[in-house]
Amino acid sequence: MSTNNDCLFCRIIRREIPAGIIYEDADTLVFRDIKPVAPTHVLVVPKRHVAGLGDCGEPESGLLAAVLLAANAAARLEKLESWRVIFNNGSGAGQTVFHLHAHVIGGTPLGERLI
Repeated sequence: MSTNNDCLFCRIIRREIPAGIIYEDADTLVFRDIKPVAPTHVLVVPKRHVAGLGDCGEPESGLLAAVLLAANAAARLEKLESWRVIFNNGSGAGQTVFHLHAHVIGGTPLGERLI
């Protein structure tokens, strides 16, 4: 695991900041978003610091697979029948914490709604 001392999510991973953790495995941590946009809104964070999806290449393929598998596990734990997985990359896309993460959103009909 490689973390960044100044990164909010790295601090959560190191348990320096409390979070509503719902799932953890060797590679990922899943916790509740502090500003949810739906009844279920969790963040899936790899334990290895990567700034964003745009910084990923072939060497990160296992990391990306782990994030998606953890998203699926979180949706099962939350008993979601349908859900959305969203990656924001860069400030223009709404990324505010520059540590790769996926939003898992569900618990209500989402239709065409975007976050």
